[in-house]
Amino acid sequence: MEEARDRQVELKQIQEDLVKANQELARMSARLEAMYQIAEEARRAKEEFVANVSHELRTPLNMIIGFSELIVESPQTYGSSLPPALLSDIATIYENSRHLAQLVNDVLDLSQVEAGRMALSKEWISLQKIVDSATVAVRPLYQMRGLYLDTEVPTDLPRVFCDSTRIREVVLNLLSNAGRYTEKGGVRLRAYKDGNRIVVSVSDTGPGISPEHQKKLFEPFQQLDNSIRRRHEGSGLGLYISRRFIEMHGGTMWLESQVGVGTTFYFTLPLEVPLLEYYQADPKRWYSADAGTEYRLRTRPFRAPAPVVSKKIVVLEEGETLQRLLRRYLDGAEIVPATGIDDAVRELARSPAHLLVANVPPSKRDALSLSRLPSLPYGTPVVSCWVPSEDETARRIGVVRYLVKPITRETLLATLENLGRDIKHVLIVDDQADVLRLFARILASCPRGYRVSRAKDGHRALSLLRQEHPDVMLLDLVMPGMDGFEVLKEKEQDADIRDIPVVAISARDATGGPILTDMLTLMRSGGLSTQDLLACLHAVMDILSPSVGSRGRALQESRAD
Repeated sequence: MEEARDRQVELKQIQEDLVKANQELARMSARLEAMYQIAEEARRAKEEFVANVSHELRTPLNMIIGFSELIVESPQTYGSSLPPALLSDIATIYENSRHLAQLVNDVLDLSQVEAGRMALSKEWISLQKIVDSATVAVRPLYQMRGLYLDTEVPTDLPRVFCDSTRIREVVLNLLSNAGRYTEKGGVRLRAYKDGNRIVVSVSDTGPGISPEHQKKLFEPFQQLDNSIRRRHEGSGLGLYISRRFIEMHGGTMWLESQVGVGTTFYFTLPLEVPLLEYYQADPKRWYSADAGTEYRLRTRPFRAPAPVVSKKIVVLEEGETLQRLLRRYLDGAEIVPATGIDDAVRELARSPAHLLVANVPPSKRDALSLSRLPSLPYGTPVVSCWVPSEDETARRIGVVRYLVKPITRETLLATLENLGRDIKHVLIVDDQADVLRLFARILASCPRGYRVSRAKDGHRALSLLRQEHPDVMLLDLVMPGMDGFEVLKEKEQDADIRDIPVVAISARDATGGPILTDMLTLMRSGGLSTQDLLACLHAVMDILSPSVGSRGRALQESRAD
């Protein structure tokens, strides 16, 4: 009895300890949840800050690049002759402003990579083509510094499945860095096949990098020379972004260096596209065409390579918006377009597909139904959504084009040329006098001799539209008082000026955010079983639930970072 009482006392003490431990665990969980929310808010604030800063930087950059480009390209606009020294100084301003614009783009690339929103547009391409394009761009730097630049890319090197633009940025960044840091000798680029990957090396005869500096070289905003007056320009983002691009392709990047001898940067690209492992063939049986439908026992192992089976998606839409989106974001998937339901059914009957995706505008939602799809081959599921095209987005806000600052002279003049009508009179609407003067100077420099009117606010713009009836209006969307959207709304209600085309100009990129659809419908002619329904519901909850989906995505992004 005494032993039992001792055990009971001990058990009660253990229970008290467990209660206290659970209380502490609950407090820690609550604290962790609070810290998670704080981290999420900080991440969102950082992304919003980057977006806002890019907006604020692009407007003054538009002024600097626009005016300097205009003076360099069309000096006659400002008189019969300008002093050569002045033109040389302005050309320097132009080149440095373009460099500053590239730094802004680097920061935006960094923010998109860290947020996991950087998409790759992959294609099979020759590495020789990428290397040639990069060397052409960087060769003037080498000629100016008296350095050699040799490339060694075998002609029989296999093609790689990659985003050629991003890989070109990587090669260009490595060659530019090597050229800037090398005083004598030069740089050699080599590419070779190593197993199931391509290895690219960029070797220079520069000063080399010490081991302590090598450790931080791939960190953002890190440079070998951190003094105020650096000998070599750059933001310290190039190598970090380059390595992230390579990692997004499934490759790796590293360096080998010896002080006083030189440095070699390496990166790899995989040659094999990842296989979808849902197809499992039975190696014990085989089919003989000579024996009709007879199956025979296999007497040897299956030696043929495993079939490459990629996801196949048939896209039903009138344009190409959703096709481009899926090709860009769904790596390795086969996207087959279909312009009508009959085309889609024929394609599905010809070859099985995993999914039929229909891009259906709201006005035609009722047209696509199971009654129109009585018997899709192989029970193919159908997903219906609505992703508007860029032209559709422009039409929805009442404009014919959407131009993002900084807007070059070539872009502005080409936009007016391609409107499909005889443009003689242009109304420019912007709350900044510098923008009005810049665009007016650009139009005045054109041989067509445009007539230009200006307005600094929305009310003045509507007044000039009614009085002068210009052939086109260049409209800034973000203005104090009556902004561009209100101008478009009131213009649409006035039949007298409704048909005047509008080109929107803004520092906000209309296509920079996520593409939204307010409707997603899943259908299958064979129906959904209980297991199918539960699996679909679980998938939707994991992806779209605010309490689970956002946290899951945040965890994925943090792991990717």
